[in-house]
Amino acid sequence: MKKIFLSFLVLSVAFYGCTPSVTIGTQTWMSNNLTTTYYKNGDPILEVESAESWANLTTGAWCYYNSDPSNETYYQKLYNWYALIDPRGLAPSGWHIPSDAEWTTLSNFLGGDNVAGGPLKESGTLRWKSPNAGATNSSGFKGFPGGYRDFDGKFHDIGSSGYWWSLPPVGTTNPWFRTLGYAIGGFFGFNMDKQTVGFSVRCVKD
Repeated sequence: MKKIFLSFLVLSVAFYGCTPSVTIGTQTWMSNNLTTTYYKNGDPILEVESAESWANLTTGAWCYYNSDPSNETYYQKLYNWYALIDPRGLAPSGWHIPSDAEWTTLSNFLGGDNVAGGPLKESGTLRWKSPNAGATNSSGFKGFPGGYRDFDGKFHDIGSSGYWWSLPPVGTTNPWFRTLGYAIGGFFGFNMDKQTVGFSVRCVKD
């Protein structure tokens, strides 16, 4: 009976998935980047490898950095803005895409934008370019330098920077994101007007 129960448990975890998480202050975050290939309703999200196709997208899509599946091990997937805002839902049940205000809450708990990057970054220089300023991963967030895919379909910054999508502040419509860099200990937010840029996604618990 015990063996049957354990087998059922393993199958259940494999089928339904198990989301590693970390509690930081009052928030619970995924401790890995999002890696789904399906919207919440079960519809598939398009994988796009071609740079030309990526540049001309008007719908949701994902890719591996350099379209190389081996990059998923540490960096998971990159998603464009259209995937983020698709009404079918990118985040799994029980989770949601963080707003700029939620990223700010995280940053403030870790000392503010000028220093929060250190506790958020994986320590050392195995994956981060030296000097990986201030990195301690004391928060458990384990931020990796997964780089990004530009609006023209080209890839940049793996090993140097990590970029995460953010829902925009109230009253604005442009895409927003947060970034960590190898040379600084900060964690800063920016906005842009390019929907086909590919960034990592990290969800926060409802």
